[in-house]
Amino acid sequence: MNEVAVSVVSTLEIYRRHTVAVTVITLRCHIHREDRAAIESITRSSGYFTETEVKVALGVFDEAITSSANPYNYIIAESDHQIQGYACYGKDEQSESSYELYWIAVDEACRGMGIGKLLLEAVEEAIGIGGGGQLFIETAGREQYLPTRRFYEHQGYRQAAWLDDYFAPGDARVIFTKRLDSRPNLDVAFYPSISL
Repeated sequence: MNEVAVSVVSTLEIYRRHTVAVTVITLRCHIHREDRAAIESITRSSGYFTETEVKVALGVFDEAITSSANPYNYIIAESDHQIQGYACYGKDEQSESSYELYWIAVDEACRGMGIGKLLLEAVEEAIGIGGGGQLFIETAGREQYLPTRRFYEHQGYRQAAWLDDYFAPGDARVIFTKRLDSRPNLDVAFYPSISL
């Protein structure tokens, strides 16, 4: 995938008792070594991931930072230079145009502000610009993940598979997919400001 310069500024408005708080979220598609602590904190804060999964997420981050042949792409959501969430995705090398979302996580304190939706839309846009045709997302079948599965459905994803007892007895592997608008050979993406 060609490297795409992504700069998104989104204004998230939160209405509470007639007070409007405005948070400016900036998305960037490059990572820095200093981001590791925030990635770990956000991944842990969700309460969804096991210790093994947290270690895998950090291993993926470390590989992305150190390897020149790194297959991982990141989009980081930040506000006031504080990382609020991230998404990690990559092309399935065995496929002509399919991509996988490996990780998407939003800091527990920022949930419900639209950051996850913003990250997922940015991933879809970047994949489409890179010529990708569809995105696959894997999640768990446990009751705890019901809000996650509903989130993907609300974003236009359809459940492609439910594999019973995949992760453990009673914990299915659930795969979602969505066809994307492929626009290959674009070098730069234009992102208008988005108000959520």
